[in-house]
Amino acid sequence: MSDTLTDAAEDRTLRHWTFRGPARVKIGSDAHKQMFCRMLLETHNPYKPAVIEWPPDALERLCSLPIWDIAVQTEGRASIDVSTYAARLSDPLLRDALTMDAEEEARHKRVLARLIAAYGIEIAPEPPYPAPRDAEWAWMRTGYSECIDSFFAFGLFRSAQQSGYFPQTLVETFEPVIQEEARHILFFANWIAWHRRTMPWWRRPWHALRVAAIWAVLIWQRVAIAKGLDAQGVAHDSNFLPESSKMIGESIEVRELIELCLAENDRRMSGYDARLLRPRLVPALARFALRFITPLRRNRQH
Repeated sequence: MSDTLTDAAEDRTLRHWTFRGPARVKIGSDAHKQMFCRMLLETHNPYKPAVIEWPPDALERLCSLPIWDIAVQTEGRASIDVSTYAARLSDPLLRDALTMDAEEEARHKRVLARLIAAYGIEIAPEPPYPAPRDAEWAWMRTGYSECIDSFFAFGLFRSAQQSGYFPQTLVETFEPVIQEEARHILFFANWIAWHRRTMPWWRRPWHALRVAAIWAVLIWQRVAIAKGLDAQGVAHDSNFLPESSKMIGESIEVRELIELCLAENDRRMSGYDARLLRPRLVPALARFALRFITPLRRNRQH
């Protein structure tokens, strides 16, 4: 990414946005829908993966990270899931916003594909990505999954920057991709609240059960990843999150990582309209976990 005036303007547009609407926005209202859809559409950064210049001094470190199979498969599946749900919507604004979301997920996959090609990183063959039979389930699973993954990616990315693990040129290249994920989870958090408020009351219990089932699936998947399994259930030697945090953060402590994730989550959300709902569950669980980590570390010191 070149440091031109156009790039700087586009980067600011990506990170800062205010809704030109009523002072108070009721959750579930048409104004609410307008706000979170316009946020996603109007903060789009039109960078092109084809023109990215990959720094030559990052090869060995990038190749050593145990993330590429999972990352490529996740983005490939997400773009199909989101676009499938977008295609079934009759509301033109919602359809446009979700189509934009799907296109950005597909662009993330193209960024990863070009990085892998540039550095000659070996990954497993990609599986097919069929359109989901239950489009809404797939879209919600993608949204909640991104709420988890993006929260930790914010902290890991910042840790890699602070430790110097990634060269500054690579940090600048990936910054728009990381910030786009912040927009995606912000959009999803508002969509799910709007969707819940606008559905008939008799559908809400079934919706709540579906959400609980999605969280159960996501927890199971992340346990599998922690055991060294990829998105298709294939075993690998590396533990995804623990090994990545050791590599890029120079063995950063769990407490430090969680605190960094929280700080980065707040920073990346800070430029968007305060009337937008923020993703709350994962940060709340992280803050809850911190209450128990500190006593454990103090006990070990004694």
